[in-house]
Formats: sequence, structure tokens, C-alpha cells
Amino acid sequence: MSGCAPAGSPPRFPLFVSLVGARCLVVGAGAVGRRRAEALASHGAVVRVVDPRAAEAWANGAAPGSVELVLRPFLPGDEESCSLAVAATSDRETNRLVGERCRAAGIPVSVADAPDECTFFFPALCETEDLSVGVVSRGGDHALVARVAEAIRGVIS
Repeated sequence: MSGCAPAGSPPRFPLFVSLVGARCLVVGAGAVGRRRAEALASHGAVVRVVDPRAAEAWANGAAPGSVELVLRPFLPGDEESCSLAVAATSDRETNRLVGERCRAAGIPVSVADAPDECTFFFPALCETEDLSVGVVSRGGDHALVARVAEAIRGVIS
């Protein structure tokens, strides 16, 4: 799901792009980071997850083949040559730094804990073999997004 934005924010334009072969960075391997990394990998991206505890995130199963785990904190430069980035750590300063560096480099970035630092919003994904639907809200109502996404999944399954 996306982060929240102030009520009355401009609508978010849904843009569906191919990530096949795209290098993507996910900083943070907690629940949100892992879901983001797996979603990106399932859409063909080559994903690098940077987190000192990244291996623990996939302890009950190996990370997908297109996910590289880098077992250390984020370092400036990790974002270089990336097509897209996600900052999803529990550390506000790290997320801020990832967002700042990516925005400066023109790399689309989703900052999980600060929607005003995002240049794109990660949607709730509703997919079948032939259909992809993404759901975000204008105001960050995560419960509404979850309910709508579940309803859409029920319709398209």
C-alpha cells in the first residue's frame, strides 16, 4: 500500500511500467521491505535489498532468485544505476537519506514512512494472469485501500 498524503492532495496518476531487468533498490527488509522486494521481483526486476538483517527476513525460505541480499546498512551510492528505489526501514534518518539521494539523482522513490518524500506510491496489487490493478488512496487511508483491494481481488479471481 502507499503511504499517506494530506487530504485534498492532487490525484495520483496510475502508471504501469515494465520492470523486466530493471535494477531496483529496497532499503529495509522488514515486513514492508520484504513485500516490496518480492512484488518488484515478481514483476521482473533485479532487486537489491540492503539491510544488516536481510537474511533473517527470508529465514523461512530463500529470497527469490532475482533478489540480492546485502547484509549491511545503506551507504550513499547504493542507489546508483537503479531505476527505482524503496526506503522501508524503521529508521527515519535512513529513509530520509535514501529519499533525498534518489530524488537528487532522478530515481523514483517510495519512502514508506514519509509520503511527502515520495516520488511514487507503491500500490496494493490485485492481479490475475491477464489483469493488473493497483490501488492507492489520496489521503493514506490504509484500511480503505485494503478493503477495496480485497474486493477487487474477489471480483477478478
